[in-house]
Amino acid sequence: MTVPVNIILDPIAGPSPDDAMAMAMAKRICSLRKAHDFTFDELAKRAGVSKGTLVQIEQERGNPSISTLCRLAATLGVSVADLVTPANAARSRVSVISKGGARRLWTGPNGGSAVLLAGTTGPDMLEVWQWDLRPGERYESSRHGRGTRELIHVTRGKLLLDVDGACTLIASGGTAIALTDQAHAYANPGTSPVRFFMTVHEPATTP
Repeated sequence: MTVPVNIILDPIAGPSPDDAMAMAMAKRICSLRKAHDFTFDELAKRAGVSKGTLVQIEQERGNPSISTLCRLAATLGVSVADLVTPANAARSRVSVISKGGARRLWTGPNGGSAVLLAGTTGPDMLEVWQWDLRPGERYESSRHGRGTRELIHVTRGKLLLDVDGACTLIASGGTAIALTDQAHAYANPGTSPVRFFMTVHEPATTP
């Protein structure tokens, strides 16, 4: 039996990855907002973000933080991956995402990055991330939905994981499981770069 495989290739020509992502976000958020019959004011209030931020995103002028995307996704009943992927992206049993298809959603002040490698659709969210933190960088994350867990595997350096004020140092080769439905942060307190891979599961919440 032949299993269909969807290979998402890098575009040969067209807008830059950042422009393409801004365009995808603008269209998806606008479409979802209208599908829920939300005004800018109503969505802003429900998601806890400013109306100006929403307007800028839909006009392809915004550069929303991961926290903002998480809040919008939760309010609209989708995943972050849904917001940064075109609505007409092909779906099949197996989807292969090329290196150019990954989405950089954070750039640190010293050159670090957070890249969304892959994510499932819908509110029952599963995501895979690659994080790079340069010395001295720290990323503060707001709490995720109830029951969210993160599996973190460090492949380089030493990661400081701060969950609600409780700090854990994870050395290269180490793995941690964290309940992140509370405020948390990732930091590089050392002098060498840190790289870690993270799988996030945020279960769908019931009203």
